[in-house]
Amino acid sequence: MSGGRVLVTGASSGIGEQIVRLLAAREVSVVAAARRLDRLQRLADETGAEPYQIDITDGKQVRQLAEHLQDSGGLRAVVNNAGGALGLDHVEDADIDGWRHMYELNVLGTLRVTEAVLPLLRAGGGGDIVVVTSTAAHEPYAGGAGYTGVKHAERMLSTTLRREIVGEPIRVIEIAPGNVATEEFSLNRFSGDAERAAAVYEGYEPLRAEDVAEGVAWALERPAHVNVDLLVLRPRAQASSTIIARSPKST
Repeated sequence: MSGGRVLVTGASSGIGEQIVRLLAAREVSVVAAARRLDRLQRLADETGAEPYQIDITDGKQVRQLAEHLQDSGGLRAVVNNAGGALGLDHVEDADIDGWRHMYELNVLGTLRVTEAVLPLLRAGGGGDIVVVTSTAAHEPYAGGAGYTGVKHAERMLSTTLRREIVGEPIRVIEIAPGNVATEEFSLNRFSGDAERAAAVYEGYEPLRAEDVAEGVAWALERPAHVNVDLLVLRPRAQASSTIIARSPKST
């Protein structure tokens, strides 16, 4: 990761924030991008990262980001981390608007950013494209078709891109975390229902955002000839999306 800059999307909280903190601590130049400028500014004050306010579902804003990066020194790597889940709808009663929002953010957002920065990576002689998906990109579960669908699509985007640009000095890396306890992921998924969100992580030790950030940094730090096609990270207690060894509740 020596030299150049790393763009991290979804940087205002959770996994994205921890990726910024870890890379900045390793003296990497980081552009922290997200919608919430107040949170980005606090992160920038604490880490030295460059804050950049953006909604990656807006193509014009993504193009403006690429122009800014080009005019201010180029890019070494991008970490496509922005994303999220909404609800646990069964297919027969799916919230179409919720599914559409997830697709815009997780899939088309990643697509827009990747398209925009590829010329910058090429102009700089190569680099890395990291896509943070989920174990939801690798298996189905009841109530999860909306989220697993968009994460499968995001996975196919990165996997196909790797085949399309093979031979170029650009690595395409997928990081797929299992259950990660962050301040917002499950809370957003369940529309602010704190009790339901907390129940996701009860009875076992989930991953922390820092664990995923370490995985991202490790993949980026491999020698240039080594590509980490896929790194799956789960809590030790989690065998699949639906099989988790939870401690019995005390009475």
